[in-house]
Formats: sequence, C-alpha cells, structure tokens
Amino acid sequence: MKPPTPLTRAAFRSQAGPALLVCPACHGDLEIGSAEARCGCGLRFDVENGIPVLITGPSELARRQAAWFDDHEDAEWEIERPNGAPALYRWLLEEKFRRAVEGVELREATALAVCAGSGMDAELLARAGAHVIALDISPGAARRASERARRHQFDLLAVVGDATCLPFRDASVDVVYVHDGLHHLDDPLAGLAEMARVARSVVCLSEPARARVTALAVRAGLALEREEAGNTVGRLDAETVGVELVKAGFRILASGRYGMYYRHEPGHLARILSHRGLLTAAKASFLLTNGIAGRFGNKLAVVAVRP
Repeated sequence: MKPPTPLTRAAFRSQAGPALLVCPACHGDLEIGSAEARCGCGLRFDVENGIPVLITGPSELARRQAAWFDDHEDAEWEIERPNGAPALYRWLLEEKFRRAVEGVELREATALAVCAGSGMDAELLARAGAHVIALDISPGAARRASERARRHQFDLLAVVGDATCLPFRDASVDVVYVHDGLHHLDDPLAGLAEMARVARSVVCLSEPARARVTALAVRAGLALEREEAGNTVGRLDAETVGVELVKAGFRILASGRYGMYYRHEPGHLARILSHRGLLTAAKASFLLTNGIAGRFGNKLAVVAVRP
C-alpha cells in the first residue's frame, strides 16, 4: 500500500477533514459553517457543538438505534472504556483491534471509524498515528467521542451519520474501520458496500461471526439474537464479506475467525485474572486456544486492500 501523503493534525482538523464530507443525499459539496451545513441541492444540516449531523431519511431501526445509544448508555463508562478497566479486559479489546488492522500502516493515514460509538476504537486508531474521523448514528455517542478526545488529548473529527449512507466522497479516506458496528444495521452488507466506496486503500472489519459456537452461546444465554436496541444481530461470514469486497475492487489481505468472550462491563473474573501472575497465564491460554481452534471462533477479522 502506498503511504499516505503526510498531513499535519491541525490541517486535517480544520481543512482536509471537513473537505472529505459531502451531502448524504446527493454527494454534493457542503458549505459547513459553525451552526449549519448547506448543500447546493437545497438540503441543510445542523452542526451541533462542532459536530455535523449529516443524516437524511434514516430508517425506523436507525432512529431507534440513535435514541437507544443517546439515552441508555452509561456516559462516563463509555467515554473512558477501556481506560481504567482491569488489565485483561483492556488487553482483549486491544487484541481485537490488533487483529483487525494487522499489516496496515496507520501512521499519518486518514482513518474513518464507522459505527464508532463513544470513540474507543477512534482512540486506538489515533494512538496508532492515524488522523481519525468517528461516525455514528447517535448524536449522544458523537458527543461522548468528542469528550473522550478532549480528555485523552487526541485529535478527532466527530460526525453524526448513517453507515448505510456515508457522507464522504468516493475513495476519500485511506482506511475505513468498523468494530462490532455492521451487525446493528438493517442490512450489514449495505454498510460494508459504503465502507468500500469510501475507502481509498484499506477496509478493516471486526464483527461477530456466523458460527456454530455462537448459536450455542445464544441458546445458553451468553450471546444475543436480538439486542436491546431492537436490531437482530447480523452476524457475518468470511466468504460473504470477501465476495462483497472483491466485487468492490479489493484484495483480501487477511481473513480469519477467532474466539473471544467478555462482558460489556468487566466482572469479578476479569478483575481476578488481571492480577499480575494470572494475567500472563490468561493471555497465554487465550492465544493457545485460538492457535488450536480459533477457526471455529465467534469473531471475524478481515483486512482488504485496494490494489
């Protein structure tokens, strides 16, 4: 992959980042002011506390998703997660990120985190050296992501938008990344197609896998078939994702499954296993188990590059 042209963070935040944005309806240029964004097609969009709200005609499910994540999240936990959490919990989330970006050069790349929630993955991308945009359907999540960036001192452009109608120019972002986001959508493959349209060089995906072990976990009550926000969990398989990305002009660089389970908020076991001696053993056990049987696991990681 050709390295991206170096870009200072100040230039990205004030100039290049907003220049990537387009009208979600017609993909026309936007004139973005402090309180409003306007398109030549006549549509106007709010800009709230510096966050463009670039949505038009969301589905009923998307509206329910936005309302749920606005109102039903523990704001402080979401802003800080996984900072301050037990060491094993932090390591598992960092391991998921590592698997999803393996082989990708992030330093000085522009990176779009789709379905970014409260900015946890945006922070990981920024720590790896990327210039990051975080997009989510929830205005509350976008505000939390901005607060995370302020607290932890990394640059971030937050945008409210629909993952199935991304308000970005074609091939405008070096890396487009999603972590546990597409499965929230009415049509996960529509979100994937939009990621491929927007990505100049790389698509990175970390999503729940369609797997027998997941079906067993659903029956045992350890995994959900339908989430509290109202959506059916749209689990994906490597073959379907690969076909869609190849059709969009990408080559699959890495694709594989692995097993991982953790609660959204860590419990007593995570705290116990985070003690110094036990932590090393827990990590080794995770890696050994996945080395033997990871191909049957419940998580899917795919990295695709545009030749």
